[in-house]
Amino acid sequence: MFDVLIIGGGASGLSCALVLGSAKTKEYAINKKIGIIVHQRSSHLQTALFNNVLGLTPGTTGASILENGKQQLASLYPEVEQISNEKVNQITKTKSGFLVKTNKAEYSSKLVVVTVGYTDLMTIKGLEEYIEPHPRAKASKNRIWLKNTDHEIEKGLYVAGTLAGWRSQFAIASGSGAHVATDILTLWNGGEPTKVHDKISN
Repeated sequence: MFDVLIIGGGASGLSCALVLGSAKTKEYAINKKIGIIVHQRSSHLQTALFNNVLGLTPGTTGASILENGKQQLASLYPEVEQISNEKVNQITKTKSGFLVKTNKAEYSSKLVVVTVGYTDLMTIKGLEEYIEPHPRAKASKNRIWLKNTDHEIEKGLYVAGTLAGWRSQFAIASGSGAHVATDILTLWNGGEPTKVHDKISN
């Protein structure tokens, strides 16, 4: 049983996992089981080139961010379980949370964060009732979002990134994933607003 399972290894998914992982030393998160299904094949980062993102060297490719992001997560926060080479097919609500079925296995989790792309090819069963035309994309592109309020689709089920209704900008997607992570940390912290910052020691 995961405490939180993130679906998708793009900008928002990896950002969410990194923030959650960075809190593992906090009392409210120390025993939490965090996982991410790092499916990246359909990520728009595969063909992206970045020249206008603060902190990234101009010419950085999205493909390198995808690969380096997984390595960063594994190196800094190995407690976060990375599940590779699996694609989610279905999400079902259960008494204790959610059952996530992939093409290879099944996972139970108290919380789920969906961070896959926003094309109308998204075919995860169990989410159909939340799908609507994307509010911030050209209608001709047939983009979708999962209707939500402040990233929460329903209790315990979150969405982040472009699928949450945000525009397709790397910084926005990353920030959306981090936003969801801090909401989950706040939940674990008994509702007291929280965030995690690293600082240079004097």
